[in-house]
Amino acid sequence: MIDSKADLKTVSDHFNVSRETFEKLQVYQELLTKWNRSINLVSKTTLDTAPVRHFADSLQLWSLRSDFENWVDIGSGAGFPGMVLAILSNGHGNFHFVESDARKCAFLRNVSRETNTPTTVHTKRIEDIECLHADIVSARALASVDQLFTYSENLLRPDAICLYLKGQNCDSELKEASRFWTFKAEKFASETDENATVLRIKDIARVG
Repeated sequence: MIDSKADLKTVSDHFNVSRETFEKLQVYQELLTKWNRSINLVSKTTLDTAPVRHFADSLQLWSLRSDFENWVDIGSGAGFPGMVLAILSNGHGNFHFVESDARKCAFLRNVSRETNTPTTVHTKRIEDIECLHADIVSARALASVDQLFTYSENLLRPDAICLYLKGQNCDSELKEASRFWTFKAEKFASETDENATVLRIKDIARVG
């Protein structure tokens, strides 16, 4: 478990990121603090612990990825986990962010420019997005597992995986989702929150 008070350098060292990636994450953190004064990107109470609460929480997904060409992050908000992973990827693959709030989309595009990280930001509701042929779909603090499957199903390639950061209700959400979906789920302990779980899910299909 990573110390909740760890700074961004400690977090970056924990995940063995390059110096260039660390510097880009620094820029990202500075932009987050600056923009958050006028746009509610994240709770103000989490800014002091952002290196762990937001950045480390996102970075832990990287080791769970499969091979990918298209990574789609839904309900992207301030870019966690998608933007952190796009920066970490160092140009590998295509990263798409789906976010309906135009101000948050402006922030995401600004981070992309300032960190020289190519991404595509879709200012749309998830339901209005046409298939992006995703190899990976990620989401954090967005909806229940059942609802996430509904959001994700039209975005996924047949062999795709979903990576969801979930809280203490993870097991009950999986049980509820199993009423309507078949799927294969793996659970991983969060490195940032003892009450949280990372889900890696594949073979998602509607029951019947």
